[in-house]
Amino acid sequence: MRADRPSVVITGLGAVTPLGVGVPAFARALRAGRSGVSLLSFQDSRLKSSVAARCTDFDSRSVMSAADITRVPALIPMAVAAAREAMTQAGLQFPNAAHAHAALYAADHLFESAADTSHDLEPTRQIGLILGTGGGGIDFTLTQAAAFHAGERTSLWTITNATHGNLAGELSITLGLRGPSLCVSTGCASSSDAVGIAMDQLRSDRPGAPRAVVVIGADAHVRVETIMGMELLRVISTRDFRQNPSQAGTASRPFDQSRDGFVLGEGAWAVVLERADHATQRGARPIARALGYGATCDAYHRVRPAPDLHESARAIELALADATLETTDIEFVHYHGTGTPLNDATETAVIKKVFREHAPKLRGHSVKSSIGHPQGAGGLAALVSTLAGLTNADAEAGEGEGVGAGAFLLPTINLNTPDAQCDLNYTPNHATLIDPETGHNILINCLAFGAKNSALIVRSLPPR
Repeated sequence: MRADRPSVVITGLGAVTPLGVGVPAFARALRAGRSGVSLLSFQDSRLKSSVAARCTDFDSRSVMSAADITRVPALIPMAVAAAREAMTQAGLQFPNAAHAHAALYAADHLFESAADTSHDLEPTRQIGLILGTGGGGIDFTLTQAAAFHAGERTSLWTITNATHGNLAGELSITLGLRGPSLCVSTGCASSSDAVGIAMDQLRSDRPGAPRAVVVIGADAHVRVETIMGMELLRVISTRDFRQNPSQAGTASRPFDQSRDGFVLGEGAWAVVLERADHATQRGARPIARALGYGATCDAYHRVRPAPDLHESARAIELALADATLETTDIEFVHYHGTGTPLNDATETAVIKKVFREHAPKLRGHSVKSSIGHPQGAGGLAALVSTLAGLTNADAEAGEGEGVGAGAFLLPTINLNTPDAQCDLNYTPNHATLIDPETGHNILINCLAFGAKNSALIVRSLPPR
């Protein structure tokens, strides 16, 4: 880390996932090597795909009123829950936020400010919010379009939910945060890029630059229309588990020779990033340091990575340079690891290209084996899951199943048949206990449609 800029730390984690609600439940399921993939709850003869990873344990009414739920896309309640969990761990609480959100939809406040000026606003002005999402409100838009064509009443909020930036505003209003409110939508790299942009903001000395940023990755659009579109691109698994539903959890198989595509997932993950001096002043305990970020574009193809791998490798190299680390300083890699034949082979080749003789020494994994591919939320799902394991986030819940109590590296489940093109260490099938006392340098890698590449480097901190 360079001495000429502020240090950025992570002080809170949040999660709403197909494996459970809350980081402890999420970590406990990962430790045990469980899968959140199951049969689709709807049937459509036009689909070949039969599975998805849904957040079935999450009740939107736990964070929003029944009326408000009808006015927002499915990702919003999930994002609110994840953000509140992360903020609670970080010690950021603003009790008047709920009042502001309640006033937002009141008829006599429709075009008026819902701000509550009865308390000191300055702390909330120092905290920004960045949402990373791929599909945003596509589920809401599709539902309203169907209602319109059926001659039914459509929602007043159709346009605000169809533009991704308004979704970030929805979250800022709900959480009562008056710092910058931004949305990043760069496909599967959306939430990784959101973390990188938050790092840049926190390092800035520009007037009004935030001292903390709540970063959320959220997507929730498991629908016939979206799955069908992915089938046309031939990127999604089409194995039929309808006659054998107990095996649905084996559908997502990153790096396995039998992989045939990703499984569509959903969920929300959140982190609180803040300047280290701000965290110290508040008495917050950092759980990790955000060290480096790099992003590039192949400028090659809409959905295929460039075969020369140059830009994907350069994104990792830029993140290393930003973190002032050498390749040999990296210990763990959270792979993008979608489970498509091309992605997994390409990503393995990229890691070999960058890390050379150090590549076989790296330990890695892909959480998508357990939760499917949550699209734009994937980068934060990777970050939160890795840090949850390394910080022993499920400790309060007891030892549970799988590897014994203690910090762990989550497994890539369903990795049973080796592939000659994917021959690195992906932590197959079983979590591995890790010594957390010295902290660990981690690469979070993302490859996205639109020829985008994104890389984050963080360092987990030992428990106090």
